[in-house]
Amino acid sequence: MNVYFLVEGRKTEKKVYPQWLSVLVPKLTKVDDANSVFENNYYLFSGEGFPSILHHLKNAVEEVNTIGGYDYLVVCLDAEETSCEERKTEIRNFLSKERAILLHTELVIIVQNPCIETWFLGNRTLFKRTPKSDTLQRYIEFYNVRTDDPELMPSYYEDSTKAQFHASYLRKIFEERGIGYTKKNPDEVGKPHFLQELIKRNEETNHISSFKSFIDFCCLIKG
Repeated sequence: MNVYFLVEGRKTEKKVYPQWLSVLVPKLTKVDDANSVFENNYYLFSGEGFPSILHHLKNAVEEVNTIGGYDYLVVCLDAEETSCEERKTEIRNFLSKERAILLHTELVIIVQNPCIETWFLGNRTLFKRTPKSDTLQRYIEFYNVRTDDPELMPSYYEDSTKAQFHASYLRKIFEERGIGYTKKNPDEVGKPHFLQELIKRNEETNHISSFKSFIDFCCLIKG
């Protein structure tokens, strides 16, 4: 079982996905060269944002076809202002237009709705009901991510996207706990206890449903 991951994020996903995979699919070992896969390996490459990831996707298809040892090509990207299905359709249409056809590898598209920070907002233990921060209090009054599905939260600001606001909300929650969080340094969210809280949130409420698509894939390849 070998998996090629193409992720949209420049920093966060490159750090968090390996941490989560080590817990969810411990038999998988990361390799630094796509050509080095043998058995139960995975390779992870950043598409450096959207739409740049589309160019890398075409190259990834060519690469896995040439190497021939991959069972899955997994594309992980943000929905942003579109729906999960619209984003998946966009990827499939791009591959069709470019005539990029996988020969022996299955395509899996995991959409972070609207972004990976939205998944992180699903950790209820991190949440303080009565924060000291006035900004965070306003965010909670606008939309309480502890009780309501983070994926359904609109943007608080007219001039920012949902993804941008979700990331801002998350940073404020971490600041309230005295924990540093940046896209470059997302270490806390990669820890096993944080991951388990997200799984628990989804199982108990059906919230962050796009996160479950990642969990379901991990269960599939774990066997």
